[in-house]
Amino acid sequence: MDKNFKKYIILWFSQSISQLGSAMTSFALILWVYTVRHSALTVSLMSFCSYVPYILISPFAGAFVDRHSKKKIMLIADSVAALCTCSVLLLTLSDALQIWHIYLINSVIGCMNAFQSPASSVALGKLVPQDKLANVSGMNSFSGNLTAVLTPVLAAALFAIDGLSLILFIDLGSFTFAFLVLLLAITIPEEATTKKNRESIFSGCKEGLRFLCHEKGILMIVLTMALLNFFSRLTYENILSPMLLARSGDNSLVLGIVNAVMGLGGILGGILVSAGKLSKNNIRMIYVSAALSFGFGDLLMGLGQNITVWSIAGLAASLPIAFINAGQNVILYKKVPSEIQGRIFAVRNAIQYSTIPLGILLGGFLADYVFEPFMQGNTPVASALQTLVGAGTGSGMAVMFLCTGILGLSFSILSYYHKDIQAMKKE
Repeated sequence: MDKNFKKYIILWFSQSISQLGSAMTSFALILWVYTVRHSALTVSLMSFCSYVPYILISPFAGAFVDRHSKKKIMLIADSVAALCTCSVLLLTLSDALQIWHIYLINSVIGCMNAFQSPASSVALGKLVPQDKLANVSGMNSFSGNLTAVLTPVLAAALFAIDGLSLILFIDLGSFTFAFLVLLLAITIPEEATTKKNRESIFSGCKEGLRFLCHEKGILMIVLTMALLNFFSRLTYENILSPMLLARSGDNSLVLGIVNAVMGLGGILGGILVSAGKLSKNNIRMIYVSAALSFGFGDLLMGLGQNITVWSIAGLAASLPIAFINAGQNVILYKKVPSEIQGRIFAVRNAIQYSTIPLGILLGGFLADYVFEPFMQGNTPVASALQTLVGAGTGSGMAVMFLCTGILGLSFSILSYYHKDIQAMKKE
């Protein structure tokens, strides 16, 4: 096994442990906020405050990443995030934690992610051989979804035992482990800084945009993924937790089980990507997988009225995600020169994720002020929809899942046949 690839395996393992701690904290904060306010919009604003600074800073972070040590950037970004966790812990222990504190801390973490994400992406490209990129994408999906399986179970149990405090201590312990591994055991190859590397952050942003405009196929993938991210954040990755809690009588066990099954789907997808022989047509793999995720995941989640159907929907939604990510990664690492990967990934992130804050904010608003009140009414349309999704609290959010399922499925199919995307198949 290649020496650098061994280092990446070690880094992957330690980062996976750290991600589990962070995810448990995020899940516990969602439980805490929802029990305080019982508002989907309030929960949505947590993610909104994290993504907005991420989107605003990302276009300019790429040039900084390209001309500085990726390892140092990752260490500093993770350290600031850990300080945020310490702040939450101190506020919790002093019984002074407020919802606005969480919004502020999430904003700081979003800023750090704008630097950490492209640095990690470049580090992956430097440590992993080209022929292992798809497999590593599967590994990342595996670890991310294993975290999704363990997080709700562990976090819900620990939250019931000791509230936030114990979870925050575990988060800090996992950070310390990952920090020491990266600091002491990992060396990331760095390229010599050239005059081009020393250009301003604005020129780096312009170069990233020029590259994407020149590579029209990649630009269209980024733009279509941005819209699909919007649909996803309207519902699945936004109001899913409030909907399940509302429709199950605030049963956190139901929420935990469905989230765990979603994680199992992602693990299965990650295993298939890591070990299986993938399609050589990465374009088809991306958009067929997206269509399956929306078509079976969102629609079933909206139609479901019990934990069995919700779990099947979660499995159907999450399994294809690993294939979407693998297809994108293979295309990007093949097309983007290593010396400008930082700025390209940063600009890609800014564009592709720019729709997420809007989806998060709009999803919470539509749930609380449009769809939920509408479904509590006695109009003919509401009555007809109640025969599909059921009545009562949470039915409006269920209708939203039907909408995103139809829209996401349709747009995935249309995107696959776009001329610029089809042209990439011939390259």
